[in-house]
Amino acid sequence: MDDKIMRQIEALAKSTRLASYQIAKASTEEKNNILKKIISGLEDSRSKILEANKVDLLSIEKKNLNNAFIERMTLDEKKINQMKQNIEDVILLDDPVGKREVLSKRPNGLSVYKQSIPLGVISIIYESRPNVTSDAAVLCLKSGNATILRGGSECFNTNLCIIEIIKNALTESGFDSNSINMIPITDREALKFILTLDEYIDLVIPRGGESLIRFISNFSRIPVIKHYKGVCHVYIDEFADIQKAIEIAVNSKVQRPGVCNSMETLLVHEKVASETLPKLFKMLESKKVKVHADNKIKEIANNENIIQVAEDDWCREYLDLEMNIKIVNNIDDAINHIEKYGSLHTESIVTDNKESAEYFINSVNSSAIMHNASTRFNDGNELGLGAEIGISTTKLHAFGPMGLNELTTKKFVILGEGQIKQNA
Repeated sequence: MDDKIMRQIEALAKSTRLASYQIAKASTEEKNNILKKIISGLEDSRSKILEANKVDLLSIEKKNLNNAFIERMTLDEKKINQMKQNIEDVILLDDPVGKREVLSKRPNGLSVYKQSIPLGVISIIYESRPNVTSDAAVLCLKSGNATILRGGSECFNTNLCIIEIIKNALTESGFDSNSINMIPITDREALKFILTLDEYIDLVIPRGGESLIRFISNFSRIPVIKHYKGVCHVYIDEFADIQKAIEIAVNSKVQRPGVCNSMETLLVHEKVASETLPKLFKMLESKKVKVHADNKIKEIANNENIIQVAEDDWCREYLDLEMNIKIVNNIDDAINHIEKYGSLHTESIVTDNKESAEYFINSVNSSAIMHNASTRFNDGNELGLGAEIGISTTKLHAFGPMGLNELTTKKFVILGEGQIKQNA
């Protein structure tokens, strides 16, 4: 890569690091005022944002991109309103910084605490969704972190427009606008270089397809929060309310199929398969959902449009109106299937039996386990976190939706009255 570009990226990272010291010390009131100015900026620049998004959409017309990708990168009035609402929600949340918890009172009189602090500089690397630009920046600012964003080339103009609004809000509030920066170069070699800047960047959070996340994990010298894919399951237990189960399964798949918390595989207990599947297929057909399953399910459903399931299908993240269905012998078969093919994202059990529900909840170790609820609820907004950075399937240091608290770490605080260490 050209030396000039490398120096440009390194200078941007260094300026973000320097700005991070200022935003880390900001009061709750100061941070909330910045967020309020961002809301005003989004409203005042609404037409400008939509125009920039149109330019980006026109630039990809000749590319062979699927509908899910185009849907994720398209902004409209509703999505801008949602961006604003997400910020409103974050303003109402408690400031995660500076919370102090008592650990112990030592025999020598020392009081030991842990206190929450910002992580520092977070680089968020993502594809297609321009609303991530706003959500990520706002969460990082409220948690006292500076941010380096690197969005996909497809949304370059939209992202640039949104970042300009955020920078203006910082400047108007008396803060260094370098608390948020965007890498202006989209090629992979530039990305590789960013991932070596561990002197300036504390954490990398990738949001996008599995190939992007594996690329970042392979080349990064900086800690990475990973979310490879969302192979989510719904299990209909033998003790399920069948109508409720069908509604949950259909919602989990069709409410918004192009996102990571949509269901990809439905598991049905053999005792309720004959009652469940014919009704389920009527609803799936009305929603134009393609189904992969075996011959046994074809016979029960009496449906010739079912696609013969292949071994690789169980691991697939379709992100579309397409899914797998499997009949299992019992709850342990369902759990074993999830353990073998799941991605530690979201699983749901539909049952009216409390013991079955608790067994499933305690046996499956994905980031979110639902009981009698759609997988679509594994979302920062739905769980009361406000906007989210993403859903981590890495157990260190955050697991599941990453909201404000997950963007902090803790330092020790020890309060004494003149104690000194004596020789052993």
